[in-house]
Amino acid sequence: MQLTPEKQDEVAGQRGETQPTRRATVPALEKMLYEPVPVLDHGFIRVVDYMGDDAAIVQAARVSYGRGTRRTSEDQGLINYLMRHRHTTPFEMCEIKYHVKLPIFVARQWIRHRMANVNEYSGRYSILDNEFYLPAPEHLAVQATTNRQGRGTLLDAAAAQHVLDLLREDAQRAYRGYVELLNEDAAGTPIDPSRPGLARELGRMNLSLNFYTQWYWKTDLHNLMHFLSLRADPHAQYEIRAYAEAMLGTLARWVPMTYAAFLEYRMNAALLSATGLSVIRRLLAGERVDQPSSGLSAREWRELMAILSRVSG
Repeated sequence: MQLTPEKQDEVAGQRGETQPTRRATVPALEKMLYEPVPVLDHGFIRVVDYMGDDAAIVQAARVSYGRGTRRTSEDQGLINYLMRHRHTTPFEMCEIKYHVKLPIFVARQWIRHRMANVNEYSGRYSILDNEFYLPAPEHLAVQATTNRQGRGTLLDAAAAQHVLDLLREDAQRAYRGYVELLNEDAAGTPIDPSRPGLARELGRMNLSLNFYTQWYWKTDLHNLMHFLSLRADPHAQYEIRAYAEAMLGTLARWVPMTYAAFLEYRMNAALLSATGLSVIRRLLAGERVDQPSSGLSAREWRELMAILSRVSG
């Protein structure tokens, strides 16, 4: 991930500014504020603003208790209780805003989470950068046979190189065509004054989904954790998972007590169906249970066994 000299100067300027404030701040997050965290080959995330901290969650929750109710003595215990019982409103008191640079196909997955304010870099007004995503060979795999939207075994070295060559050639060709259609350089100067250039809003349709875009993405803590619970999961597509894992690092710095509860009760926990719970009771009673006698589908049985093996491991 490389920033232009202009962007580097912008980040340095933002990080060099300090403002007096009476609002809650988090020193661990302040240390990385505005600083890009590299993701994939040309992408990044960076925290550009936030509101609230663990104390804001506790404050909101205790207000909702009202007079005469017993107060929780430990903030961590209260946050654990809220997370365990899915009392989400206090977590909505905190907000965070990210600047994200990501491939277009990742953005199309990301935008399905309809719980944030988003403003994306506009290809109608600006010329898109000649930056596109190429997977590392260890992330190139065949279509999975058991999962219609996942990857299976890795490609061998020769096949992986062929794929990378095709992706690179297609992206380079697409960008050459994009520049040809626009007929202007990065400064907006016509390349060939003898012919007109196509409008930017039309020229961009020539680019492929592995080109990078950027956006500002602002959400509250509750919805951020919902996003991370899905996209930092091992079953999520690797590329969006890489962004989610980087964002988990910012969550740990921002709200460490909430982060610990999130790992305990969401990320490293398991949700069981009523039938799945019944199977566990039967197993604990010493009964021999197999998939046909369990009442679970073959897929549900595999998922339950995966949970049990994870717990026992």
